[in-house]
Amino acid sequence: MTISSKHLPIMAFLLLGMIWGSNFIYMKLASELITPTQIVFFRVIFGFFPILLYALAKKTLRWSHLKHSVHFIVMSILATTLYYVLYAKGVTLLLSGVAGALSGSIPLFSFLFAIAFIPDEKPSIMKSLGIATGLLGVIIIARPSGDNLLSSNIQGVLCMVAGSLSVGASFVYARKFIIPLNIPAAALTTYQLGFAMITLALVTSYDGMSNIWTSYNASIGLVVGLGLLGTGLAYIIYYYLVSKLGAVTASSSTYIPPLFALLIGAVIVGEPIELLDYFATALIFMGVYMLKRN
Repeated sequence: MTISSKHLPIMAFLLLGMIWGSNFIYMKLASELITPTQIVFFRVIFGFFPILLYALAKKTLRWSHLKHSVHFIVMSILATTLYYVLYAKGVTLLLSGVAGALSGSIPLFSFLFAIAFIPDEKPSIMKSLGIATGLLGVIIIARPSGDNLLSSNIQGVLCMVAGSLSVGASFVYARKFIIPLNIPAAALTTYQLGFAMITLALVTSYDGMSNIWTSYNASIGLVVGLGLLGTGLAYIIYYYLVSKLGAVTASSSTYIPPLFALLIGAVIVGEPIELLDYFATALIFMGVYMLKRN
């Protein structure tokens, strides 16, 4: 094995984290002009067609793959439609950096699903404490109070948690049903995004969608940041990491997006992120770290 091939999974791991970490500010910009579902519809469109062209150029698409369509549909719902829409909704209700911090909880939910559906994954006292610690961080960010349990902050946190549950389930589903099919990553991404695009085309309201083109920053962020990079390229890397590192380890790439999202939100955008939010993020990281301990 050459040095480059040995380090390729690590490089892909870091790149995926950076791409996902910048997604939150792009969603925040777009949310000022269009709805969460419209954001995701545009995102999937601009992620799908480049990947389709890439898959055609690589000659990875096969009619015989469509017999596995039920798996592609499940992945399109878990790892694209629900995941993206819930996160986009969460970003509209939270600071982008805080929303990004909450994305660090994905490994917690990935592990919960792994325990339930993958025999090799066994719970332990340390891992149980890790789950409790990480969830405490999520609760602190939500800041629940008796008088305002339906505040926008809590609603936003619930959206982010639901999105994390969805994508956490997708990591385990991919490991159990998708990776054994030995279908190239470009083809898998094409099928997943294609089915998601069909679903979104049926449920998205088209009223006011053209508003996105009134802002240069928002439109470029949506097309390039969320579409080409955050969707198309990110999913190719995603399948590559799951196949090379396994579902739970690959989900650890979500350590990096919270850091980048917090950095972008606090330093570049100037969001008023509180010290308590950083403490809560540290608890989430600690919980995820404890999951990796035997």
